[in-house]
Amino acid sequence: MRDQGLTTVAMGADGITSDEYAVIGGPGTEGTLMTFPPDPRKRPVAAEVVKRFEAKGINPEAYTLYSYAAVQIMKQAAEQAKSLDPKKVAAAMHSGMTFKTVLGDMSYDKKGDRTNLDYTVYTWKKGTDGKISYVEN
Repeated sequence: MRDQGLTTVAMGADGITSDEYAVIGGPGTEGTLMTFPPDPRKRPVAAEVVKRFEAKGINPEAYTLYSYAAVQIMKQAAEQAKSLDPKKVAAAMHSGMTFKTVLGDMSYDKKGDRTNLDYTVYTWKKGTDGKISYVEN
């Protein structure tokens, strides 16, 4: 887009929530706006898990902690259902039960939608280290 002379602000969603976006897009990614929940790595409840990932050389960016939370939820729902039957586990998940996760407390309504949504807008900017990454507005 920038190579073609376009100067408009680009905006994307969670699909660009990875530093790989700037590696691929280069300087043209600066100023891009992006929506994603508040950085899950900064949540106090995630601190211990983040340390364990980082100790293994893994940056738990984007959906890493969401995937971790999904497994926690499935485990708790299976325990509540006293079954591994997918329909029973799903019923437990859709019961309004509160799940303790690396992202904090989460619950789902009868349709399976999260009851506590949390999105924000980020801007891709060059840091003092010269690396382009997303920062919360």
